[in-house]
Amino acid sequence: MGRTERIIGEIERKLLALADERSLLLEELSDHRDLADDAARDAAVFDSPMDREAAIVTSRDVERIERLLTKNEAARSKLIERLSRLELS
Repeated sequence: MGRTERIIGEIERKLLALADERSLLLEELSDHRDLADDAARDAAVFDSPMDREAAIVTSRDVERIERLLTKNEAARSKLIERLSRLELS
């Protein structure tokens, strides 16, 4: 097996790992969105400081996971681009 084939194999393994990570992040995002919706509703209905704080915290969790998904997609795109260049050469 040549150097290029080893690099391609490594890129493919990284892509699989990123796909697994993305799947987990999407599940986590769904859960956190549900929690954030519930917390925002509680904050609006009960107007208590604890409920407002919970709404802020859960909203930040959603934003954090969305950022992680964006980073995951960027890493995936770079690897796909690199893989394409290697396969063309």
